[in-house]
Amino acid sequence: MKVSRTLILALLVLAFPALSVAAPRNVVFILVDDMRFDSMSNAGHPFLETPALDRLAARGVKFRNAFVTTSLCSPSRATILTGLYAHRHRILDNSTRLSESIPTFPTILKKAGYQTAFVGKWHMGGSSDDPRPGFDYWASFKGQGKYFDNDFNINGERKKVEGYVSDVITRLSTEWLRKAAGDRNKRFLLYMSHKAVHDPFTPAPRHADAMANVEFEPPASMADTPDNYHRKPRWVREQRDSWHGVNDMYFKRTHFDKFIRDFNAAMLAVDESVGTLVALLEELELFDSTVVIFTSDNGFLHGEHGLIDKRSMYEESIRVPLLMSCPELFEGGAALDHLVLNVDIAPTIIEAAGAEVPGGVQGESFFQLPTRPDLPWRRSFLYEYFWERAYPETPTVFGVRTDRFKYMEYHGVWDTNELYDLQADPREMRNLLSTPRRKRPVAVDEGYEETYKKLRRELNRLRKKYGVLIGQPDWSED
Repeated sequence: MKVSRTLILALLVLAFPALSVAAPRNVVFILVDDMRFDSMSNAGHPFLETPALDRLAARGVKFRNAFVTTSLCSPSRATILTGLYAHRHRILDNSTRLSESIPTFPTILKKAGYQTAFVGKWHMGGSSDDPRPGFDYWASFKGQGKYFDNDFNINGERKKVEGYVSDVITRLSTEWLRKAAGDRNKRFLLYMSHKAVHDPFTPAPRHADAMANVEFEPPASMADTPDNYHRKPRWVREQRDSWHGVNDMYFKRTHFDKFIRDFNAAMLAVDESVGTLVALLEELELFDSTVVIFTSDNGFLHGEHGLIDKRSMYEESIRVPLLMSCPELFEGGAALDHLVLNVDIAPTIIEAAGAEVPGGVQGESFFQLPTRPDLPWRRSFLYEYFWERAYPETPTVFGVRTDRFKYMEYHGVWDTNELYDLQADPREMRNLLSTPRRKRPVAVDEGYEETYKKLRRELNRLRKKYGVLIGQPDWSED
């Protein structure tokens, strides 16, 4: 009996549903600035309540081990757009403009016929607010923008838009989304990029006193004691007294308690924004079929190791929240522990759109992980941060993190490298290395000698794999 090719394909899809290619999806990508991985009540925050994010997590997938490959705003944002490491896209600071010759997921989706919009903070080449490639609709401002009454460039026309920035970004986003959803023959991509919660943390007026009565304790690693700084690099202790340290707090512009309260109060409008956007998708009967991805460009230190800000490779700096929802595809309430990175976001969105990922992209799509968690996946990743002239307190660092261990190697400074067993020491308070790297052999705590060697080899392997030619790698294996 002759069987048609169409019937064979249909039978294969029924037998192996994971092999079928989903139809192109509408995509809403929500980016927050400087939001920590634990700044959600569903992540165990002791006092911040985020009902909209909790509901999104309950209806989608939470990636509990999501990280950035460079913990700095512009490099991370360029990585999100391109699927490339910072040393490849060359955005190594917060002032360089991304080359328009590099493909991004918005340019790819637009070529695939999507309606595309960007609303909010761009922050790559901050001296210009001109529309960037890949967007049919553009509403942004120069550089950091302001928390109130921003001068927006809306499709080439500049005008002051009054109001609190998180609310304005939400309103412009929902207005565009409602119009885009009216054309059911075209898919849409909405990239909504918040200014919050970047310093100076400024809550919406309605939330000004929301955190006035909360009680909290500084992190244990904030203590200014010899025991706490035992084996820490010298630059960490010295940064305590700098712009990015708890003793100086942005040239004493604020103090620690206000810093914590204002950060979390500013998060409340972000949570409300997510709730507003999801409610509109539900009203339009599009939420179940739309891929919604929520994340941050980097984490943020809240006094850990005496530091504020990001840049370093400590957990609070490099870990970010990452939620993905599409009820038609993913079971709600799932949580995955795979090492997922910001370099993976571009290929994930491109796959969700049914488009082709460009050659040379260094990330991997996590689009199928919720339904196929046994897919082969990375067991380690490379971190890189490059010294900035404007903020010289933090040296260049290359590092490797696995599901249990982390090794950080500093360049351009004579100082101690760092090795941590995150299972035994999740707050990174006990460096397993005790002498500066320039002295050989390095003293390693008993039982970790082989781990140290393996991680150094893995760091060098990853640097070779991704073509990191900046800095002086240590190719030895002693």
